[in-house]
Amino acid sequence: MSRLETRFAALRDEGRGGLVTFVTAGDPTTEISAEILSGLPGAGADIIELGMPFTDPMADGPSIEMASGRALTKGQNTAKTLEMVSAFRKNDGDTPIVLMGYYNPIHAYGREKFAADVSAAGVDGLIIVDLPPEEEDEFRPHAESSGVDIVRLIAPTSTDARIGTLVENASGFVYYVAVRGVTGTSSAAASDIASNVGRIKSLTDLPVAVGFGIRTPEQAAEVAAVADASVVGTAIVDKIANALDENGNATPQLVSETLDFVSDLAKAVRSARPGANS
Repeated sequence: MSRLETRFAALRDEGRGGLVTFVTAGDPTTEISAEILSGLPGAGADIIELGMPFTDPMADGPSIEMASGRALTKGQNTAKTLEMVSAFRKNDGDTPIVLMGYYNPIHAYGREKFAADVSAAGVDGLIIVDLPPEEEDEFRPHAESSGVDIVRLIAPTSTDARIGTLVENASGFVYYVAVRGVTGTSSAAASDIASNVGRIKSLTDLPVAVGFGIRTPEQAAEVAAVADASVVGTAIVDKIANALDENGNATPQLVSETLDFVSDLAKAVRSARPGANS
């Protein structure tokens, strides 16, 4: 079993939904980002989504766009991101890591080399925002041969037929985007999320994680009660941004405040289903 399969199986055994945390690699610096990354499992993250900085993150709102800008300004690139994952794996062989990003940097890196290198670094899955299934044939075989899952995004506007196409070659889990638009700008009603998660589950056996618009522990708990995992990104990225000084440098409390917030999210998620094992 892959790390993702193992983690979702463990969550099912515990009778609860999971917490997926998103941070941008290299924000605000490679060193501090690596420190946050290493602390996420201890704070309660079940799965880590690591953003690959890009100059034109079209699916992301202002917060993550600015995080990408901060990381790129400090010299973060694909190679450094993979080095971060490799360093993480020296101390943690269990927590799944999924890279989220855009196809341009992958194409520039080299498709086959990228798939091999992410696997060697210890990456478990990829969310490639702008690579639809109709155009993935030049990359998906490389990912599959390297044992890296392709995680699909499903929109609230997706028809059943479209969902069927999206999940056909998906693996690891599927990511339901709970709101229209970009990350971090609005939230969906819990009833709508539950309805759409049920619809997706009728069309695939893959776990369903839900993200976009989940900003508070209470919202994360609501989603974890009806889905296999809650994904929180913008709110964590904002914690990092708010702990920078007027010159954009990290304050001493940045890492601890960020991980404390993740801990609050994790506690809420773990209490979302009464009777779940802890």
